[in-house]
Amino acid sequence: MTAAPAIATVYAVFADEAEASRIGRDMVASGLAACVNILAPCRSIYRWQGAIEEATEIPALFKCRADQAEKLIAAIAAAHGYAVPAAVAWPIIAAHDAYVHWVSGDGA
Repeated sequence: MTAAPAIATVYAVFADEAEASRIGRDMVASGLAACVNILAPCRSIYRWQGAIEEATEIPALFKCRADQAEKLIAAIAAAHGYAVPAAVAWPIIAAHDAYVHWVSGDGA
C-alpha cells in the first residue's frame, strides 16, 4: 500500500444519469479522470435562493491525479447544467500501489 499517494477523488452530483454519463465520459476521454463511478440516485435536501428544496440527483466519483483535481473540477463545472455545481476533491491518504499507478497513468 502506498501512503499519501498523489491521487484524489472528485465527488460531483448531476441532475440526471444522462448528464453524469456525458460529463463522465468526456472527463475520461480528455484524460482528466482515469475513471468515473456513476452511483445510484440519491435524495438531496438543500437551501436554494432562500427556500428548502428536494431533488433526486446522481452522484459520481471521478478518480484523478491530485495535480489535476482543480482542472477536473473546472471542466466538470463548465459542462454542468447547474448554476452552482457541487464538485469537490477528496484527498486519498492511502491506496494500493497498482491502483495509484493506474490512476496516475503509469500503469494499465
